[in-house]
Formats: sequence, structure tokens, C-alpha cells
Amino acid sequence: MSVVVERHGRVALIEMQSPPHNYLSPALVNGVASALEEVAGDVAISVAVVAAQGRSFCAGANFGGSGEADGEENILQGQGGRSLTDQLYEGAARLCSVDLPWIAAVQGPAIGGGLGLAMTANIRVTCPEARFSANFAKLGIHQGFGLSVTLPEQLGPSKAAMVLFTGRRFRGEEAVEMGMADLCVPADQLRETTMALAAEIAEGAPLALRAMNRTLRTGLADRLRQVTRLEAAEQMRLGATKDAGEGIMSVLERRPGQFQGC
Repeated sequence: MSVVVERHGRVALIEMQSPPHNYLSPALVNGVASALEEVAGDVAISVAVVAAQGRSFCAGANFGGSGEADGEENILQGQGGRSLTDQLYEGAARLCSVDLPWIAAVQGPAIGGGLGLAMTANIRVTCPEARFSANFAKLGIHQGFGLSVTLPEQLGPSKAAMVLFTGRRFRGEEAVEMGMADLCVPADQLRETTMALAAEIAEGAPLALRAMNRTLRTGLADRLRQVTRLEAAEQMRLGATKDAGEGIMSVLERRPGQFQGC
């Protein structure tokens, strides 16, 4: 896992470099959080862009092992222990605690917890090839990474319920229509467009930008810490069910799940 920081004038580019899928892990999330905190401590930086190498922005956790699965969220049956879950979700809260405004450049799938990562950004720029999905119901578990807060806050309760209940994959344009992304541009223009938007934002007064972000996000990190404790408990409970085991197999085998409610 590698997170690399570049400085382009008053814009910091933070790139996740674990291609092709940038699978979710505490190391990745906290690496991004640490990078954001680092550049936030530099008064010469006014805004950050978080981007990714490879086919996916973040395809969730790699429960397939071989890397062939799409990498849905895998906080199931206590795998990795509760401490790993705590580390992951504390990283989510850290992403919302940084006063530096930041933009996610979503060039490919943002799945499960990967969607949660994207939703912690202030702004999301994407492309038609991207896919946004909270596929937890198809896995037989509960959503995580604070999506219980960030989705309804960004989309409204009804659209958030549609995203969570269906587990549907939304293309880049559809994600903008739903409210999961803010701008959709051709894939070959995504990085350039996102950096240009960041540079435009960076023309503003840096202290004012940070103050605005703190006000806009008042209490958000605390709400994430509170809700992720509930999310983790539900994931642990549901992860012990037969339906969760069936959900994993159905995703790996690319077929509909045969759930029994037990």
C-alpha cells in the first residue's frame, strides 16, 4: 500500500498507489488521512485532491483473495478482529476532521467501503466509466464507513435508501443525478479537470477556506464516530449469519444471492 503526495502550487495531490483496485484497508484509509493532515499543516496549501492509480478508485476490501473479485466491503464474521474495524472507522472520522477542503477524483469503481471513502470528500468529480455502489445488502451485511450519515446527508433519505436497499451500481452520470458525485467529465479529462477545480478553489483566501470547511463540517467527525460504532456492531451481528456467507459466495460467483433470513 502506498500513498504519495505531490504539491502543485497551492494544491496538494494525494494519490493512492495500490493498483489495480486500491482495496480498502486501515493502512490505506489512515494513510490518506495522514497525508491530508500533513498537507493541512502546510499554510502554503489551500486544497487537496485525492486520486487513485489503476482501474478502481477504491473497490472495497479484497475478500476474494485472488484479486479477481470486485472487492466488496468485508467486515464479516469478525475477520481481522474488531480492532481492525476500529482502525478503519477511526480513519473515516479523521478524513472528516481535516479543515483543509479536499476533492475526490473518482476514475473508477467506488464500491462498499470505497464509496464510503469517496463520500467523505467535500466534492467528487467522476467520469462515465466509474461505478458507485453500496452493495452491502447483496452481501447480507450492514453498511459501514459512516455511510449511514454521509449518504442521507448528501442524497436525502429516500435516495440514500434506494442506494442502500438495492445495492445497485450507478454509472458516473447517474451518480451525479443521485447526488453521490458533483461533476462527470470524460475519463481522459478527469485528473486535469479536478486539478483545475482545485486550483480555482485555491484562489480563495486560505484561512477563509479552512474556516468555511470547519463550519460546513461542524460535528461531522463526531457523528461518524458515533454511527460507525453502530454500523460495526450490526456488521458483526449480521456477519455471523448464514446469509452473510451466502452473500460472499454469490458475489464471488457473480450470481444473485439465495438468502434465507437466517
